[in-house]
Amino acid sequence: MAHPKTKTAAHCDNVEMKAAQPKLPGQAVLVMQGGGALGAFQAGVYEAMHEAGIEPDWVVGTSIGAINGAIIAGNAPENRVVRLKEFWDLVASGTSSCAHWNAFGLGNAMHNLGTIMQGIPGFFRPNPRAWFGAQMSLGVADASFYCAAPLRSTLDELVDFDYLAKGATRLSLGAVNVLSGRMRYFDSRDEALSIDHVMASGALPPAFAAVMIDGEPYWDGGVYSNTPIEVVMDDHPRRDSVIFAARLWQQENEIPDTIEQVISRQKEIQYSSRAESHTARQQQIHHLRHVVRELGRLLPENARSTPEVRELLGWGCGTVMHILPLRAPVLEGENHTKDIDFTPAGIEARWTAGRELARSRIAAAPWNEAIDPAVGIVVHD
Repeated sequence: MAHPKTKTAAHCDNVEMKAAQPKLPGQAVLVMQGGGALGAFQAGVYEAMHEAGIEPDWVVGTSIGAINGAIIAGNAPENRVVRLKEFWDLVASGTSSCAHWNAFGLGNAMHNLGTIMQGIPGFFRPNPRAWFGAQMSLGVADASFYCAAPLRSTLDELVDFDYLAKGATRLSLGAVNVLSGRMRYFDSRDEALSIDHVMASGALPPAFAAVMIDGEPYWDGGVYSNTPIEVVMDDHPRRDSVIFAARLWQQENEIPDTIEQVISRQKEIQYSSRAESHTARQQQIHHLRHVVRELGRLLPENARSTPEVRELLGWGCGTVMHILPLRAPVLEGENHTKDIDFTPAGIEARWTAGRELARSRIAAAPWNEAIDPAVGIVVHD
């Protein structure tokens, strides 16, 4: 691929000098959900990390989180914020024609209609073959309302896959196998990742068609699990970690009393993917691992040295994972269409929200607080 474009002055105005990296008790991990336009929040979170001198050792993403993740891991640290801005400026560039509707209070509604009818620059466009009807046989790689070819070109411009292959930053992308219905994480530690892997992680049906990898079709990982944090907790070998979990959907909210609010609430529950319950379960598992380790220390040396006991003690570990949930706030006036709000104002508001929230959480440095040695996963909520 061509070398990514050089930095432009317009993208340097708000990028502060990077501070000396604070000492973290383990690897830095950035985990990002799917959520379309809401992904601008994740870009703001990364910008705050970059300003603080915290570069992720491992990036995990699905859907829009996979796109942001590929841009981050597939560029040198000094270029990452610039590339993210280029992507989000590009996808917002098709909304200016709707600006005059703001005077009538219809700006977002007309923008959303434009997104549905025309697509998003550099991201997707309507698939004319879908106009023949939902019963028309199109083939698994073309059965969708939109064509994502523009995103393929955008990724080719903004992501240096040769740099990614060098392994400076690990990248894991979640996708679901259409045939088996099983989740799979494509991991740069284990295999060379390409544009196809990023595209597969973002292929949310029926908007986007499945992407073929190794002869099998894959869809957006959000179909199965939109919160890809479990791959970090199940990693082998496990490592001490500070996990920055950028979450785009509200797990808890008020009781809906309109149909529009019901649709919005249903979407939030579906795509928040029960992050809290998954984490609670992993806390139980890691607590037991710590218990096994402590029990092993109580055994006499001659017992610990037997093959049977060594095998059992292998289930124990002493790693500690600190989780910082970074939840995108509810913006005034947003509804169930918020994930297609690619307006410049919407993107700027969410990017700013992610940056400011992450700045405050990083400044607090909760990972330095004293913890129970029997606890393997600590949630700083």
